[in-house]
Amino acid sequence: MLVELIHKFLNLVAPPVSFFSLLLFLPPFQFFKCVLSILGTLFSEDVAGKVVIITGASSSIGEYVAYEYAKRGACLTLAARRDRSLNEVAEGARELGSPDVITIQADVSKAEDCRMIVDRTMSHFGRLDHLVNNAGVHAIALFEDTEDVTDFKSVMDINFWGSVYMTRFAIPYLRYSGGRIIVLSSSASWLPVPRSSFYNASKAAVSQFFDTLRIELGQDIKITLVTPGFVESELTQGKHIGKGGDVEVDQGMRDVFIGATPVAKVESCAKTIVNSACRGERYVTIPAWFRVSYLWKVFAPEVLEWMYRLMHLTG
Repeated sequence: MLVELIHKFLNLVAPPVSFFSLLLFLPPFQFFKCVLSILGTLFSEDVAGKVVIITGASSSIGEYVAYEYAKRGACLTLAARRDRSLNEVAEGARELGSPDVITIQADVSKAEDCRMIVDRTMSHFGRLDHLVNNAGVHAIALFEDTEDVTDFKSVMDINFWGSVYMTRFAIPYLRYSGGRIIVLSSSASWLPVPRSSFYNASKAAVSQFFDTLRIELGQDIKITLVTPGFVESELTQGKHIGKGGDVEVDQGMRDVFIGATPVAKVESCAKTIVNSACRGERYVTIPAWFRVSYLWKVFAPEVLEWMYRLMHLTG
């Protein structure tokens, strides 16, 4: 009885107290964050000669993140499943200024492959400063049309567990160097996009995991969580895992992205990611205007759901 009364009291008191507390707290806190952002810009991290692991580096965002680090003189370990494409990216990185690049053909959904990536990096370079967890796949299917949900197990294995495995094996070396983890989540982590339930769930898991890990690691290892909106990638070209569990390319989906959605350039996306990481930013959304979608999710979820149903499930 007493517990119920306490909860009833808190239900009445907590919302207004929190509201007025935030009104008083947010202005000075935002000013403090602004000062930190300016200092981060003025004293951005110099990654020349530092060692960076990038997963999913054979194309799209991972490829251009590699080029951005290369321009800054970083040494690179590039990992992906497609060996030929990986070697082409490595050659491009060398031409742009990276003093040393190694490539590793690996599947991040396998823990032993992730351990190999980190071990070979330490064996070759002897240090690790940045880990970029970029590898990911998309999946498109109405949940009700999915006959075997295990067809989509690879989405969680790659998007979530791949980042977890890589991070676990890299932590001892990142702690020693005072390094940084850059992890690619997605705006899909908060947006309920239809036909993408498995993908959305995997990215939400990534965001929550690394937000929690940031608290556990404290200042020993910094974390930059990236939540892109629509950026040029194999996803916006229509590549995804279909309801049978096979990789497919949907030309119609590609046309939707290109014709009806403002898609950010992958080059500017990669530059923003590396700049933000070097400035020590905790979160970065690309393009920046896409952050407003989170406000719609928080304050008017019914409107957001109606819009998505209208755009994706009617006709």
